[in-house]
Amino acid sequence: MTKTAVVAGGGIAGAVAALALHDAGFAPAIHEARDAGADERGAFVTVAVNGLAALRTLGLDPARIFAAGFPTPTLDLRNAAGRRLARLPLGGPDPDGITTTTIRRADLYRALRAEVERRGIPLAYGKRLTGRTCSPTGVTAHFADGTTAGGDLLVGADGLHSRTRAALDPAAPAPRYLGLLNAGGFTAGPVGAALRPEPGVMQMAFGRRAFFGWVAAPGDSVWWFANPPRRRPVEPEEFTPAGWRAELLELFAGDAAPAAALIRASAEIVGPWNTWDLPRVPVWRDDRTILIGDAAHAVSPSSGQGASMAIEDAVTLGRCLRARSDVAAALADYEQLRRDRVEKVVAYGRRSGSTKTAGRVGALVRDALMPPALRLLHRKGDPAAWILDHRIG
Repeated sequence: MTKTAVVAGGGIAGAVAALALHDAGFAPAIHEARDAGADERGAFVTVAVNGLAALRTLGLDPARIFAAGFPTPTLDLRNAAGRRLARLPLGGPDPDGITTTTIRRADLYRALRAEVERRGIPLAYGKRLTGRTCSPTGVTAHFADGTTAGGDLLVGADGLHSRTRAALDPAAPAPRYLGLLNAGGFTAGPVGAALRPEPGVMQMAFGRRAFFGWVAAPGDSVWWFANPPRRRPVEPEEFTPAGWRAELLELFAGDAAPAAALIRASAEIVGPWNTWDLPRVPVWRDDRTILIGDAAHAVSPSSGQGASMAIEDAVTLGRCLRARSDVAAALADYEQLRRDRVEKVVAYGRRSGSTKTAGRVGALVRDALMPPALRLLHRKGDPAAWILDHRIG
């Protein structure tokens, strides 16, 4: 008899998990808390070569899934005066032609959900998980609308504020605020050569008061993000759109980076939202339930690995369940394969994010020490190779 799986969450982790479970011979069904067509937080996402390579193992062509994106294999890191501190590889192209790629988050969701639909995997919206009940033969998920769904397995791909995590362990740690806000935007049209950076190179700058990144997109547009430091999390609707735009313009006034000009040229600004990660989550699983993606190990966006870790998780879960008929044993294998790697990536992202809030004296030290330190590290090879070169065999 075909085993069934309830996937809580229809984002990157949930969609890829459903595809991986389908390949493993399961009958998965996705239950997404948001309504169909609901706006997704985040302007755009960069998926690194390790995440793209994992997708390919599911028979997915990254060029098709990421058709709305563009390659970003290189990073330029600059100081507040505009001086380049380092040029760093972000991954690719590898021998298979895979290159780290940037795409609007909504476009990636749309492409993955189209693949889910193409394979006949059910996807229900407005299904917010409230809890679960377990039996010796399976698990039943309970949703806020009063409905339930049963299966041999519950996959918690329900993100940073995971209800699945709380159901597994009521004492699970809460998300941790990292002292940074996020915002993003897209210029409304051509901005001219002076504002348009080198194609394929993600530009990032330590501004005097906030961190800024920008990249040339197809169609002469520029996509950008900002990380203003802030001691307390932003509250919902604390800023009006006009007020938030004014806040950003004030933060970047006088900076060498073209932040203020790009913000003025953008009809669409997303944010603000808070930056979080998770302390170590002690309980990832029991015999019928497993956490993946941000539900298990939310990483700072500074790692550049949130989406890629979610994809690696999902593909690894499918492989473990294909290899073992015993669900509980397969989930134990999954945790053994994934925990050490993702916890190292979480720590890496936290360290990277801390440089964005260095303060005036810390910024002077950072700008002085970063170039020689990076040159020394690169003499021994790419220091991020352990992340980018990872492949699910």
